[in-house]
Amino acid sequence: MKTATLEHVHDEARQGEVFLIDQEKQAFSKHFYIESYGCAMNFADSEVIASLLMKEGYGPIAQPENAQLILLNTCSIRDKAEQTIRKRLMHLRHVKNHRSGVLIGILGCMAERLKEQLLEEEQLVDMVVGPDAYRTLPDLISAAQEGNKAVNVLLSREETYGDIAPIRLNSNGVSAFISIMRGCNNMCSFCVVPFTRGRERSRDLPSILSEARQLVDAGYKEVTLLGQNVDSYHWVEGPTATPITFAQLLAEVALISPKLRVRFSTSHPKDITEEVLQTMSRYPNICKYIHLPVQSGSNRILQLMNRTYTREWYLSKIARIREVMPDCGISTDIISGFCSETEEDHQQTLDLMLQSRYDLAYMYFYSERPGTLAERRYEDDVPEPEKKRRLQEIIDLHRIQSLESMQKDVNRTWEVLIEGNSKKSDAEWQGRTTHNKMVIFAKTPNTQKGDYVQIQITECTSGTLKGIQVGEKIA
Repeated sequence: MKTATLEHVHDEARQGEVFLIDQEKQAFSKHFYIESYGCAMNFADSEVIASLLMKEGYGPIAQPENAQLILLNTCSIRDKAEQTIRKRLMHLRHVKNHRSGVLIGILGCMAERLKEQLLEEEQLVDMVVGPDAYRTLPDLISAAQEGNKAVNVLLSREETYGDIAPIRLNSNGVSAFISIMRGCNNMCSFCVVPFTRGRERSRDLPSILSEARQLVDAGYKEVTLLGQNVDSYHWVEGPTATPITFAQLLAEVALISPKLRVRFSTSHPKDITEEVLQTMSRYPNICKYIHLPVQSGSNRILQLMNRTYTREWYLSKIARIREVMPDCGISTDIISGFCSETEEDHQQTLDLMLQSRYDLAYMYFYSERPGTLAERRYEDDVPEPEKKRRLQEIIDLHRIQSLESMQKDVNRTWEVLIEGNSKKSDAEWQGRTTHNKMVIFAKTPNTQKGDYVQIQITECTSGTLKGIQVGEKIA
């Protein structure tokens, strides 16, 4: 699970509607502090929330101790995520108790799942706000200030926040998220997302392109198009218009600037199309990287999960990706120990990993979530020690595959987008290849953050490439 705080809004004042903050020129009498947990969508939502709050006169602040409004934008995908947030809320309650007038709000998926329970039973927060209710934050803040119940967890079939210019939180000034759709129609039996984020709805194409252009004008070099299932993107301008598909959207964003890298996440295996693969292949600035969650290698388990594909179908999709783009990076999600999973099912997952040869994987053991189809239909009958043993075998295999993937790049040269200083040394840059692999290399006098450079890979670990710059930076 990822978490981040608002340490700064941006490195410097920039032009364009997306960047509204120059803190040295604005004085705020009240401040908000926000922490984001979980998926990239939550981080993108926090940027929308920041925009809404600044219009109400709240300024961002780096420490909760000095904020009048403390917000946690939460994840509910696993029980561990919720327990982490509960502990954080208890700590923040102590902060509130030492200062008058402070409000604590919980937002996002955990708020949607637990609703008023967080107010009435546990009294950990003053406001509970679901993912589709952020526009009502000003009214909810006023209600909470007056001591009234402040809850809005209504889901929407229309809300996309497409008209709101996000405030880029914790931005490196190089990469940014653009939310293209919300919700999910895939009723995977293990997943709580359809219940916490509602039905799929796609954001209008003009607002997406406008946001991307503003980012380019502001100096950004990479955007990631976000959705629970981006391949389901479907927008129609009017009753007689031809629908815009995800492949067409990808092409439109790529055409904004050849120096704008375009990424996307996440794809559902059943929905990623040949048109998407061909579009990725056609445009050099669409990154050659696909996150394609498999969850299990067993057909029986896939059916119980309601994934609507077989292992054979999935492997054929992997093969086709590599036919169209031989160097394409592929990552996945894997769950060990789903309901009734046997050792044979587990071995089939390991076998699928061997055939798929993933560059990156996000691996978890199954955590039953209240309200999901699996919780209502199946018994969570795999003992936790067995779940963890199987997970460890998955992790061990992936480490081998990840190292093999990295070793293939040694002695090759790749274009790298510089994202900033290496975490270990200010004398080194870090950046990513088109395949989403992290590269570390020594700084040279003529390079800066946001530059494209050619890097010859000289060595690697299972998670990082290391190299040297070849030639001058790319204009």
